[in-house]
Amino acid sequence: MNLDQIVQAISIWILPVLFAVTLHEAAHGYAAKRLGDSTAQMLGRLSLNPLRHVDPVGTVLVPATLLLLHTGFLFGWAKPVPVNFNNLRHPRRDMALVAAAGPGANLLMALIWALVAKLGVMLAAGGVGFAVPLALMGEAGIAINLVLMVLNLLPIPPLDGGRVLSGLVPPVWANRLDRIEPYGLIILVVLLVSNVLGQIIYPIITWLSAIIYGVFGLPGF
Repeated sequence: MNLDQIVQAISIWILPVLFAVTLHEAAHGYAAKRLGDSTAQMLGRLSLNPLRHVDPVGTVLVPATLLLLHTGFLFGWAKPVPVNFNNLRHPRRDMALVAAAGPGANLLMALIWALVAKLGVMLAAGGVGFAVPLALMGEAGIAINLVLMVLNLLPIPPLDGGRVLSGLVPPVWANRLDRIEPYGLIILVVLLVSNVLGQIIYPIITWLSAIIYGVFGLPGF
């Protein structure tokens, strides 16, 4: 990629990535507050300000590197919002709800970005100059949010899917599942390097993308 292409790629992806990881974490905090835990609020993390959630590595370095290397796979993360599950009114059930709030926020954002992409397509038909970048940004927003949603819903602690599953299964199975958490990142890296992760999540992401593109009448699927 030359410098112009790098600048163009970053300008298209930076807002979708920032919003995707920021609102994902903020959603955890808002859900926890509604369910009895105000830890995130006391620490100033109930904010839509990306600067309060940005992780220099997960929010900036990793997505930028994956984008510039043309890996075909883009993801990132923000600083986790602190949640004290002991403060929740119904800890096991509410833990699952708090965990599900992050991927739920990503699904909502994917739909909002689909509207942005649709607006860009409509404006492009009228010859508006900024329409194409707007449509590309909308498509980037759909992609990054679906990746984060599907990836986080994998039932591997400490991913959100692991916490959701832990809150749904009987306590004895939840305890066994929680013991996996220290090894969760290692498991995820092994799945990524072996390409098993892609084989698991790509068909789901492609299926969801096709549905969203079809519903909103977007070109591409």
